[in-house]
Amino acid sequence: MRGVTEAPGAEAAGTEHDVPALDDLLPLLDDLVPWSVAPLRFGRSWIVAPDVRTLRARWDRLTATEGAEREALFRPSRARTPSSAVAALPGQRTGTARFARESGPCPEAVRFAYGPFDEQWLLPDHRLIDNARPELWRVADEPQIFAVEQAYVPGPSGTGAAGHGAAGHGAAGHRAAGPALLVTAVLPEGRSPAGRPGRIRPLFRRPGGREPNLAPGLLPFLTRRYGHEVDAREWLAWTLAAALPSPAGCRVPLPADPEVWAAGVALGRELADVQLRGALSGSKPRLPGGRRPYVRAAVPARPEAVTYEAGEETLCLGEGRISPVPPEAWEFRVGGVRVLEQWFAQRTAPAEPGSLEAIGPVGWPQEWTSELLDLVTVLALLGAREPERAAFTAASGSATREELQAAGVLPVPDRARRPASVLDHQEEGPEGQFALL
Repeated sequence: MRGVTEAPGAEAAGTEHDVPALDDLLPLLDDLVPWSVAPLRFGRSWIVAPDVRTLRARWDRLTATEGAEREALFRPSRARTPSSAVAALPGQRTGTARFARESGPCPEAVRFAYGPFDEQWLLPDHRLIDNARPELWRVADEPQIFAVEQAYVPGPSGTGAAGHGAAGHGAAGHRAAGPALLVTAVLPEGRSPAGRPGRIRPLFRRPGGREPNLAPGLLPFLTRRYGHEVDAREWLAWTLAAALPSPAGCRVPLPADPEVWAAGVALGRELADVQLRGALSGSKPRLPGGRRPYVRAAVPARPEAVTYEAGEETLCLGEGRISPVPPEAWEFRVGGVRVLEQWFAQRTAPAEPGSLEAIGPVGWPQEWTSELLDLVTVLALLGAREPERAAFTAASGSATREELQAAGVLPVPDRARRPASVLDHQEEGPEGQFALL
């Protein structure tokens, strides 16, 4: 069965209490959003950094070397060495000569989702990336939204009894693990914080927001079911609010009541706008009541740990202090991993001396603090709405897979699981040749 790969031990943990038979009747996200792509595989971590200056310094260091020294710094893999002949990534103007001969300036870095809620910068040079998933780059334009399905994380023992009935899926344990689905407007790496593979599901199959990546017949089915025209963005909003995890992948309840659907869509649109940092509403996310996290004590140049003082609602980065930080922000997890801790670790983990990864800022840049303040706000807003999602994951009267089969929505044709042909632009192949698509 397709979908997100199960976490180790998921089979043993997936008892009848964790995922009752009734949940098995709900359609899988993998059937409703059929084209999906595995996470990108870099092969070398030095091509990603939280700031552009670091990437330029690493590039300059690498291209100033030759021969064996360049190869050692490059960190060859089975898929990429300095001698690999590789085409350019779609939409990127980077060199295609073998990297062993590269001496030009650093390519322009692109914003990139290195993990949940962690936008960093990437060198979009195909010669440096083991598997960049070019099919995603072909559709990564302004209208596109990438939904990232998180790998299933079994809930703690005993949490499966938290819910029975229409969606008795161990809601308490799954809420503790975090949302099953996230969205981003920038290209995502797609791997969950726990290191397990997820699935990247573009909302549209072609550039310009054309051809929704949905099972043929799904939108007409939903239009008849809810009495108004349902489009791809409305579908995505509902799914953000209602998707629930299972060992087989996300499942999506489709309620019988149009009012339940409308309420879930409204919540999902708000969740999407927060995750997309206000891109839908045009207004930057803010905490209610005029609250706003501030720096109460400056973050030191090299903070060694991040901790949380619940009584004071204070985030501590070494001697640095940020508050107010609502507990919902500190406790927010994706894939069972606390997001704020993961974000901090990505910026402070030690690197091998002499490696390109060891090249970074001398101290703690101000822009990191600004990004952290924004992240606290985003996580606090999302965490505060998590209890509301439970009502929609337990929606009664949900359409079953059999009902969708009877309506001709399922099974999904094989062509819907493959990327669409995108032939309206040229791509440069290895050594400057044009690629044939």
